[in-house]
Amino acid sequence: MPKTIDHIGIIVSDLEAATACYEPLFGTVAKVTELPAAGVRVASFKATNIEIELIAYLSDEPSLGRAAMGVQSGLNHLSIRVPDMAAAIDELTAAGWVLQRGFPTRGAGGTVAFFERDPASGLLLEICQPQQKDDA
Repeated sequence: MPKTIDHIGIIVSDLEAATACYEPLFGTVAKVTELPAAGVRVASFKATNIEIELIAYLSDEPSLGRAAMGVQSGLNHLSIRVPDMAAAIDELTAAGWVLQRGFPTRGAGGTVAFFERDPASGLLLEICQPQQKDDA
């Protein structure tokens, strides 16, 4: 069965300035979520077929977000939506993907897990299990 891309993550240095640029593009106001445990603020824009997350670090201090995603601004990661986090981690690790330390953990929209960059493509992969409405 084909997988669903949940979102694309973009690292930005100034969340307010980046959000101001994207709001006219998407015709909506961003939903901003602060994740102190990961050291990030995330501004999310939903399009018909995908979500774009603009991600800014809360400080220059080391954090889980910085360790997982790096510091380079720009296109950062691809996130695949999964119905069962544990099963997806088992399937991906069996296929050779290496789960990053500290994952899975809570993300902007549910539970997330980052894997080490794929050496063949350089892809930073995240999987996410969206939060159920009754979990809110």
